[in-house]
Formats: sequence, C-alpha cells, structure tokens
Amino acid sequence: SRTPVINGGSAYGTSYAIPVIRENIANGNIQIIDRVILKEKQRLDTLAGKYYGDSRLWWCLAASSGIAWGLQCPPGTVILVPSLADIQKYVG
Repeated sequence: SRTPVINGGSAYGTSYAIPVIRENIANGNIQIIDRVILKEKQRLDTLAGKYYGDSRLWWCLAASSGIAWGLQCPPGTVILVPSLADIQKYVG
C-alpha cells in the first residue's frame, strides 16, 4: 500500500499527515534529530532507510522539510530528520 503507516499503526493519507507534521514541527512538538544537506545522488528513501530502518518513510522527511515531492531534492537541499516516535504521536 502507498498509504503512510508508521510501525504498523493507523494508516493516514499524506493529505492529512503532511500539514499535521509541519504544524507540530513549527510548534516544537516534533523533535528534529538531525539536519542533512543533500549531496549529489542522495535520495530521501535512502536517508529514511538510514534513520528509520524503512525507506518507505521517505515522506516523513519530505513533509518535515517542506518538500512537495521526493524527486524535487537538488544537492544542497536541507533535510530535517524528525523523531519518528514524535511523528507517530500525531499521525501514526
């Protein structure tokens, strides 16, 4: 399924999850555990695999970083890596 699910939790469409994630980051409710400046050929799915152990959670990085689509990430883009446990409190 393409519907985002975190750790086997509830499924929420990204139209619901993205604004919730962005709002809670802005309010300081979701901790940012790292910031990554993308290098040539880095992708959000590989970063999600590194940080979360699941490349399918690339959308969490995109939502947190204000990226509308994962393919729109040129080198130099700053990627915010949010706490997955914190995201799960609000959307998962």
